[in-house]
Amino acid sequence: MDLKQYIKQCCAEVDAALDRFLPPETELPASLHSAMRYSIFAGGKRIRPVLMLAACEAVGGNSETVMPAACAMEMIHTYSLIHDDLPAMDDDDFRRGRPTNHKVYGEAVAILAGDALLTEAFVLLSNPAFQKADAGRTMAVIQEIARCAGSHGMVGGQVVDMESEGKAEIDLATVQYIHTHKTGALIKAAVKSGAILGGATEAQLAALTTYGEAIGLAFQIADDILDIEGTTEEIGKDAGSDQARGKATYPAVMGLADSKRRAAELVEMALNALDPFDAKAEPLREIARYIIARKS
Repeated sequence: MDLKQYIKQCCAEVDAALDRFLPPETELPASLHSAMRYSIFAGGKRIRPVLMLAACEAVGGNSETVMPAACAMEMIHTYSLIHDDLPAMDDDDFRRGRPTNHKVYGEAVAILAGDALLTEAFVLLSNPAFQKADAGRTMAVIQEIARCAGSHGMVGGQVVDMESEGKAEIDLATVQYIHTHKTGALIKAAVKSGAILGGATEAQLAALTTYGEAIGLAFQIADDILDIEGTTEEIGKDAGSDQARGKATYPAVMGLADSKRRAAELVEMALNALDPFDAKAEPLREIARYIIARKS
């Protein structure tokens, strides 16, 4: 299959839906809605909503069922990036090749834009007008996403990441905790949510959970590697920034070669988890391979 075309089509559908779901820039408070849209439409990879759509498709569901949740996931991810870039955290000047939100709108509006995106995501997830799955599956998805976005998921991983920065000695268990929570949790949630909304059986959900956990960690290891081998133009942010700040990364603990081997092992694990699925899971297979081959 042509993965590039598949992702392009998914992104176009997600972008169109996000444009419908988000308040227009002209609606008060205009500065807030402008800031929300600035980061949402900054040209991200949309890997989380794409994974949600692909997982739904793999179990026989359709995009109409999962699209609101896919958009909500991207809103949550974008809020996390806005806050992650703030001076109190990573203090980044660029994201996705252009100035970060707080550099354009100021810190106060950037914080509130992130807050609003997170809140509006759950408004979208819980709005009966947009729900095509039954209430039980919808509630399961809300719980899964909320858990993976909170203190036992992304936010918890961010705290440990900040606390580990600059430390002379960081062990592999700490790095794995950071990566599986800060990045991996929402990726796993995207896959599981797509499967749940698509009507997955218990066996299918278990297999796709294994897949999501594996590619979630592989994705962040690939990001660690790109920080070393990529250029600022390729990755859309300052190359080498993880090393400069003493971030807890796989290459910092394992070295570059072993990090690449570990990422490849995780992708193989993800592919093996898809063995029970037919051709409808081919997008998930190709995404797993893409994760460690990408240049941005």
